[in-house]
Amino acid sequence: MEDLAQRLVSWIREQVDKASCRGVVFGLSGGIDSSVVGALCQHALPDSSLAVIMPCHSVKQDVKDAQAIARKFAINTVTVPLDGAFDSMLKALPELKCDPDTRKLAEANLKPRLRMSVLYYLASRLRYLVVGTSNKSELAVGYFTKYGDGGVDIMPLANLLKRDVNEMARHLGIPKKIIEKPPSGGLWPGQTDEGEMGLTYKEMDNYLATGKATAKVRNRVDAMSRASAHKRALPSVPPF
Repeated sequence: MEDLAQRLVSWIREQVDKASCRGVVFGLSGGIDSSVVGALCQHALPDSSLAVIMPCHSVKQDVKDAQAIARKFAINTVTVPLDGAFDSMLKALPELKCDPDTRKLAEANLKPRLRMSVLYYLASRLRYLVVGTSNKSELAVGYFTKYGDGGVDIMPLANLLKRDVNEMARHLGIPKKIIEKPPSGGLWPGQTDEGEMGLTYKEMDNYLATGKATAKVRNRVDAMSRASAHKRALPSVPPF
């Protein structure tokens, strides 16, 4: 893990240099993925890493966990509350005559898209790169919001399965309570990644790593991957 951590730290520095930027900015949610990204970025660029805590009707403990990570690794932070912006956006949107079951997810996805806008505003002001926190498991099945948490410049964890992120977290000294906290995008009260996906990270990681799984897991992962292919590609253009 130490070798991999050092290679990732060097890679982050190289990406900033290649882009002729001055540093990195990333969202710090209090979860394991953003905590690992925060620690790696701080090791790479201790004087030019900025963590942004962006509560949006969030669980208070998540904000406290994000603040604790920032203190532990001496990461510079700013806090941008998005509750009001989110509420104003919902009020401004029109009522639509369509399937009411689509409302919950559509509204939830506004949160990561608002956060993306904040990160790119700060990145533009500071000439920083936006660092994403998605891991290989999430990317494989499209478990991210298009132009939300998927809207970033670099993804240090993109080749690490969730289990690898957990191992990296232990190596970096991320607190046990954060490593063991049920992964959640904080999209609505009680929401968890595994509950929303309908399978565990352990099941998904084993299939992605070995190609072996029960028919139920295999079918679920393959279906999610097919349905989210557009998220992992550039916008389609005419072939003429």
